[in-house]
Amino acid sequence: EGLRERGLDDSTCTSGFTVVIKESCDGMGDVSEKHGSGPAVPEKAVRFSFTIMSISIRADGEEDAVTIFQEQKPNSELSCRPLCLMFVDESDHETLTAILGPVVAERKAMLESRLILSVGGLLRSFRFLFRGTGYDEKMVREMEGLEASGSTYVCTLCDSTRAEASHNMVLHSITRSHGKNLERYEIWRTNPFSESADELRDRVKGVSAKPFMETQPT
Repeated sequence: EGLRERGLDDSTCTSGFTVVIKESCDGMGDVSEKHGSGPAVPEKAVRFSFTIMSISIRADGEEDAVTIFQEQKPNSELSCRPLCLMFVDESDHETLTAILGPVVAERKAMLESRLILSVGGLLRSFRFLFRGTGYDEKMVREMEGLEASGSTYVCTLCDSTRAEASHNMVLHSITRSHGKNLERYEIWRTNPFSESADELRDRVKGVSAKPFMETQPT
């Protein structure tokens, strides 16, 4: 339908479709509070979900990609598809890691490969881009292995402390990466320089657990 709306022939695109997916993950609080009826449930719940944001193609011989699908209501529950609903507190890093581990592995496999489907009698090739824009700060910190939101290190993208950020809101650059956080976790775990807790903490700049999911902001 998207191809037709754009006046493109069904066989125009042989190089493949690019699908941008928004990931969302958030705690749902105490489950017993949410539903009211029935016995009180002590557990908390976390929902991991995704939304297909756009699909684009680059027609043969064309430089610019053409968007053939754009989600009109990206924040609607109707377009946001739950992938995993788990009884776990969003601050429980170990349990989150264990439950979402297979999802992360699947996503990594999708990023490094192409999905080929037969649509309308033609084999179509799809590649996927994931954007972690549906995470609040608390969730980003949890998944990237950072200290909780009360941390001295205020930013989940750079190494600024709250004091530095209050004096200078301009000269910040994005210095954090998933790989760097993994390296810092190893330093935190092994303490190769035999430093005190405060010195070690200053060296790793707020990394406190092993990060298990790279959340890419847009």
